[in-house]
Amino acid sequence: MSATIRDITIILLAVQVLIVNILLAILIWQVYRLFQIVRREIKPMVDDAYDTINILKDTAVFVGDTVVEPVIRSSRSVVGFRATVRSLTSDINLKPSSRRSAPRKREQPRPPGVTEGVPTGAEE
Repeated sequence: MSATIRDITIILLAVQVLIVNILLAILIWQVYRLFQIVRREIKPMVDDAYDTINILKDTAVFVGDTVVEPVIRSSRSVVGFRATVRSLTSDINLKPSSRRSAPRKREQPRPPGVTEGVPTGAEE
């Protein structure tokens, strides 16, 4: 009796191993197909993203050449002109404009007993 149970158990385990191996082969095949689908679907998206990045790079170069560079050039000219005028007029004694007045000195608190810079008992 135990030999029969042993034989049936061996047969059942062999069938189970066969089924698991078949299912594993099917799983491997499905994973392979999934990778093929992903590669086929993702490649055009990656190519489009690459093209978009190149377009953005070219746009940035174009904007830099046509907009930013002239602004920098004109700003550089204005700064150079102002520096030239400042260096030419630095020797001339001009009144300071009301816009740029000399900074005021902060008044410091006087010590007790001192008025107008003269101590109280020293007035004559």
